[in-house]
Amino acid sequence: MAAADDAASAGTIPVQQLRAGDHAFVGYDDDDAGRDVVAGFAWAGLAKRERVMVFAAPQVDEDEVWNRLDAPGPLLGAARDRGQLVVSSMRALIHPARTFTPERQWQRIEEETDRALADGYRGLRTYIDMHWVADLDADVATMMYRESHAEHLFSGRPYTEICAYDSRWFAPEVLTAMHRAHPCRLLPHLGALHTEHTDDAVRLAGEADISTREQFVAALREGLARSADAGRLTVDLSRLSFLSVACTMDLLRLAGSATHDRIEVRCQPTVARILRRVDVGPLPGLRVSEVSR
Repeated sequence: MAAADDAASAGTIPVQQLRAGDHAFVGYDDDDAGRDVVAGFAWAGLAKRERVMVFAAPQVDEDEVWNRLDAPGPLLGAARDRGQLVVSSMRALIHPARTFTPERQWQRIEEETDRALADGYRGLRTYIDMHWVADLDADVATMMYRESHAEHLFSGRPYTEICAYDSRWFAPEVLTAMHRAHPCRLLPHLGALHTEHTDDAVRLAGEADISTREQFVAALREGLARSADAGRLTVDLSRLSFLSVACTMDLLRLAGSATHDRIEVRCQPTVARILRRVDVGPLPGLRVSEVSR
């Protein structure tokens, strides 16, 4: 089993794989959806010694936002007290301006990024609920311009952003456009598994565990069936945040029974180590390639 240095593309990823410089889209469709995404995003930022700012939907009061972050608690409470974790609003961010403009927001985000660095943090990450558009009487065209022209906030800067869209409020064509405009698209909740197929590849993102095992196995079987004539298949696990032992054994079992000349498994180093340690006998057509985001 060999290794490679190829980098995985962003595409659809779990929130745990976000890194500095990522600009991500996530959608939700009920008032409780996405709370684990923002909580996971915040906790990851705190662990990385970044400042985290949450700009929640204006109709959600601040106490509820803290509850959704699993606060108050000794750790988040301390982060709040020292200013590492901040709950705010888009209206407060652009103050004293009363009218939203992309230029004003960009300026303030750059200032907050610089301030985070000056305060000793490694960067800034923000979660922005896009209900601010209605709260500030902005039009969708202005919002779409902001989203599609914000590259300078991320390029070479320690800034990470999630833009959360309520699918009940934005028109389908807007959601489709914004989904495509963001370099990263997030799974809507923790524990989900996302699969993509081409004729010679299957790509999986999220978590492969007991709750998604059937989906994981079905995706592998479909990939093997699609690529049977060619005899080659790439199984891209680089966007998995978790792979259980049971799913690992399923993968190796299916690879061992396939008639393919070559099956390449692309995965992060931690998964590669697990695959190399599991003794299931010789699998001459299997290649494990290490990649990283």
